[in-house]
Amino acid sequence: MQRAHNQTISSEPLCLAASLFGAFRLRDINGEDIIITNRRARALLSMLCLAPDEPIEREQLSKLLWPGRFPAQARASLRQCLLNLSKLLEASGSDILDVSRTQIRLKPESIQTDLSRLEMALAEKNYVTASDELMVIGGKPLLDQMQFGETFQKWLSEQRGFIEQRLQKAISSTLSYLKDNNLEEHARLLTAWAPRKAEAALKTRSKDEVVRLAVLPFRSLMELDDQDFLADGVVDELITTLGKVPQLRVAGRTSSFRFKNANSPVSEIASRLNVSYLLEGAVHQHDDQLRISVSLINGATGFEVWSDSYDGSVDDVFADRENVARAITNGLMASLDLSAHDLRPRNLTDNREAYGLYLQGRALTLRAVGDGVLATGIELLEKALERDPEFSECWTALAEAYLYTAVFTPSLERAALAEKMADAARKAISLAPKSGHARAMLGVYEFINGNPVVALDLAFEAYRLEPTNVDVIVRLGSFLMYIGRTREAMPYIKAAIERDPVHGRTYIALCAGHLCLGEYDQAIIAGQRMIDLGIPGLWLAVTQAAVGQHEHAVETYRSVRVHLGTTIMRPPGMPPMDDAARDAYFDLAAKGVCSGEPEDRALYCQVLDGLHATMADPYDPSIAFPAIWMGHTDLAMKIYREGMSLANMFGLMTFWSDSDPIRQTRLHPDFMSFAEDIGIVAAWEKYGWPDLLPNPQAAL
Repeated sequence: MQRAHNQTISSEPLCLAASLFGAFRLRDINGEDIIITNRRARALLSMLCLAPDEPIEREQLSKLLWPGRFPAQARASLRQCLLNLSKLLEASGSDILDVSRTQIRLKPESIQTDLSRLEMALAEKNYVTASDELMVIGGKPLLDQMQFGETFQKWLSEQRGFIEQRLQKAISSTLSYLKDNNLEEHARLLTAWAPRKAEAALKTRSKDEVVRLAVLPFRSLMELDDQDFLADGVVDELITTLGKVPQLRVAGRTSSFRFKNANSPVSEIASRLNVSYLLEGAVHQHDDQLRISVSLINGATGFEVWSDSYDGSVDDVFADRENVARAITNGLMASLDLSAHDLRPRNLTDNREAYGLYLQGRALTLRAVGDGVLATGIELLEKALERDPEFSECWTALAEAYLYTAVFTPSLERAALAEKMADAARKAISLAPKSGHARAMLGVYEFINGNPVVALDLAFEAYRLEPTNVDVIVRLGSFLMYIGRTREAMPYIKAAIERDPVHGRTYIALCAGHLCLGEYDQAIIAGQRMIDLGIPGLWLAVTQAAVGQHEHAVETYRSVRVHLGTTIMRPPGMPPMDDAARDAYFDLAAKGVCSGEPEDRALYCQVLDGLHATMADPYDPSIAFPAIWMGHTDLAMKIYREGMSLANMFGLMTFWSDSDPIRQTRLHPDFMSFAEDIGIVAAWEKYGWPDLLPNPQAAL
């Protein structure tokens, strides 16, 4: 130990070596063991080693490693553990920990692990090294002999699953290549992989272990086009039914349906959806008889794990679709060795025509963008309710359609649409009192009408009722962000993305959340992901400006002009713009928001003042959002005092960035009066003060 310490002369960081397979071991640059006697310190370091480039929240570490203790005690124990570990590492000449107030990570390139060496060898096609590493690893479990309670074991099981899936994918790809190009190395790698493959095959999974699954849209092989809704209906039932099983994490409908009619490889779909298994299926028709066939596919290997089929007439399958979904669920769970779960029926319609109209209308609503899409969706949902006025889920879908119309169309009726949304949500709740989704939308209505306390009450109750519903999760997280409780909100936003990983709009909240927490690198990653999924990059541009990348930010902001008329609607009442006028406006806006030049900002603030005075909707997001981002305090507070709407409310989440000039609004002497006027002071008093504002009562 001392020798390693004395040799620490170079300014370059030492590269330690860690073994993650089997019992955790740490060795210094000379190959000597660094003995860590504290088992929680060993666990902490090994957890960081699983993903050396990613930080872990201190709050998460304290809960995982000190379960059952009061939060303050757990945090204090973590501080002491970090202090002792840092001293031990310093004594061996190793400064590898990067510790902040909220997160802990390893310093880049400060440590190598058997896992990282194996994955690097496979990526670089260094087959000899890969085989040698596998020979040493064998069938040893990842992070063996670590026990810190049920919550830690669930976390560890999930990490093991992710990593084993990743390795399986890399090995399978490598073996496939070697089979055609180098039979000698193929045989050597296959031999080295065999013990681990055998261990995986023999391993029995705990019945409480979480399994990640996506239900892909079923193929519809129907003789009549108007029967196609049955295939979507079965998938809809399955996503909802499987989502209620505690041992399953089911990808959201929005993400799954992005792969309808896709020809992508199974492994690619599973990777993009971050799942281990895919459920595929088809609905076949012969005369009046239907057959529903389903297959459970291993996402890493592409092999079928389980399959079954269900027969009946069109009327029988429709009438008994909930039982079909439960039968598929029970068969799937048995194939995965998961324990049974009591699945309560949903409150759906018995009217086949109403159900078909509902599925079509909701599909258009979720698409949201496109000429007449939402209007047609509302028309179909209303027709469904004419046929069955007691169809509670259709009322919920109608409420959501009104919300999306206010957000994604250039409507001058946003206040009226909010009233219609609230009426539909109330009707859904009266028919199905345990509807969390409808409560969350009613919370949106309360928030824009100056009642954030009621909105949060509804959102937390919605989450209690439907903790796996992505729409419920993301709205609770958003409400907390609107009042500045960003740190508390982020686990909900991340949970929504975990369940619906290719739903681009949620990445707006993720980007804004990281921006408000000062986590700019992560905000930029989230912003880029948002763009990759087709969402305009305004929030990415604001983040780039916050870190001083002004030229890049201006270009990112300017580039959103191509979305005008599609995902960005022109403000209501405004005439169409030709390309020259559009480009000139976005050039002015981009410089005003992102250049960092006071003259550009002042000019665009004047433009916003003029638009606010003359536009048909003076509270449109095209005015409200840049007013926040430029710290145009008077205008921003005026807009949200007088005209908070379904369209502009999510701009509130960026109020809480501590970057300049956004912070100017929060630091304005009238800000507390403004916060009281829009109801968020009352929300702070009940749910806690924001991250950037101390509770005035705490000083008394």
